[in-house]
Amino acid sequence: MQKSKIIYIIVIIFYLITTKFTLAHENCNEITIGFSPGNSAKNIILHAIENAKSSIDIAAYSFTSKPITLALINAQNKGIKIRIVADKKSNTNKYTAVTYLVNHKIPVKLNDKYSIMHNKFMIFDNNSVQTGSFNYTQNAISRNAENIIYVKNNIKIAKIYTNEFNRLWKESIKVYPNIFIGNNFIKNK
Repeated sequence: MQKSKIIYIIVIIFYLITTKFTLAHENCNEITIGFSPGNSAKNIILHAIENAKSSIDIAAYSFTSKPITLALINAQNKGIKIRIVADKKSNTNKYTAVTYLVNHKIPVKLNDKYSIMHNKFMIFDNNSVQTGSFNYTQNAISRNAENIIYVKNNIKIAKIYTNEFNRLWKESIKVYPNIFIGNNFIKNK
């Protein structure tokens, strides 16, 4: 009697494990993970930007990475629609990548609704998401212990992130080119 219960439990566990794996596999074609310091996290992000087909939405706490900034400019030049929401306190009173991107006509909004807007994610083509602790900064690449996870071709997850991005976008302050005069944002005429 005891032996049959154990076999029954093993069969149930096996079924649950294989069913969960199958469902995960059906919903997601690829998951890639990277860490820093080092280049694995940065390279996954750069590869995702380079392979975007139509759009990239970014929520960023801090943004100072030159390679990521230049990749976004290249993507925009290929016709990719880019939008960025960044934390206001972390991206004012100094020249950051956000300033550079605004001055290159990439739509940026700054968020001051929270103590910090600490999100760090990118949505590619409304079907893939990169997220994790990785700030889009040089320190994240070379000095900090950071991580990313890139979930490719999962529309369900991308939709959840897109809804959050759109909520942040709606509540944030538009930034205009040539804006930095203290804390004030002025429209370039």
